[in-house]
Amino acid sequence: MKAKSQKPKLREGAIEELNAAIDATNLAEKVSSIAQAKAVFGSVNALLTLIGVCFLLLFHGLLQIHT
Repeated sequence: MKAKSQKPKLREGAIEELNAAIDATNLAEKVSSIAQAKAVFGSVNALLTLIGVCFLLLFHGLLQIHT
């Protein structure tokens, strides 16, 4: 029973960490003065956002992965 009660907390923690990483890359992109760095931070930000969306879809059962 303990493992089931910890899963929502772990999911929420993962989402919070992901949001913090997205915010950090967004800020780094804004303050960077080097074009190549802006491109990298923008790409990483987009990738992290995509991971976050997929994670939320999986969490709510709206996305299924077939292996």
